[in-house]
Amino acid sequence: MQARPQFEELDYRETPLGELILRRRTLLPLDNLEVHEVILGDAYLMTSLFTEVERALSRLGLDAAAEAHPGEGALDVVVGGLGLGYTAREALDHPSLGSLVVVDYLAPVIEWHEKGLVPLGPGLVEDSRCRFRHGDFFELALGDGFDPATPGRRFHAVLLDVDHSPSKLLHERHAAFYAASGLRRLADKLHPGGVFALWSDDPPEDPFMTALAEVFASCDAEVVTFPNPHQEREAASTVYVARKAGEGDT
Repeated sequence: MQARPQFEELDYRETPLGELILRRRTLLPLDNLEVHEVILGDAYLMTSLFTEVERALSRLGLDAAAEAHPGEGALDVVVGGLGLGYTAREALDHPSLGSLVVVDYLAPVIEWHEKGLVPLGPGLVEDSRCRFRHGDFFELALGDGFDPATPGRRFHAVLLDVDHSPSKLLHERHAAFYAASGLRRLADKLHPGGVFALWSDDPPEDPFMTALAEVFASCDAEVVTFPNPHQEREAASTVYVARKAGEGDT
């Protein structure tokens, strides 16, 4: 069998946010491990080498939502940011998942999954519970919601993995979402007891925790660690989990 090249560009697109590149690399020091990477402009968005925090985002968010809404297959969930699909895949594997809407601003990212250019794509496409929506998560969150067929539809959990952190944004127009006023608009799209969970590449940020506390009944920031074989050390990111007041809360 012919060996794959050590570096291969699978797709290149011009987008409103800059040059978008999907590439595949073989990491010789890691026993020829094959990884997929996404580059947007000057930003290194993600790699399949590090997926622990993306998966923890789904696990922590849906565990909290399931506690408030018990029942297998009961949760209607939104994921903001498709990427390489690890947050969506973990959500589909959760026993409480009922339906999933995955919103991405970049149409090529959705096409990668539909065309099987990324490993998790075929499984997401073939799962009848999963639906991709091409759109701006932030406009939808601050507007009529995530389901065009049902404006104002509520969900049990919204999981977001787009910006690097609440203060390090891919675009300045996202800033309004992370203020208390923006978070209130999002909370309107959640059922009572619903959960908003967010991935951040930075340590917990006090101003954002304050904004969450103004809107939600509870909020926590969990630091998730994972090994970084490139630097031979532990790395860490943050998952924020905020729960809306339930009908029985006082």
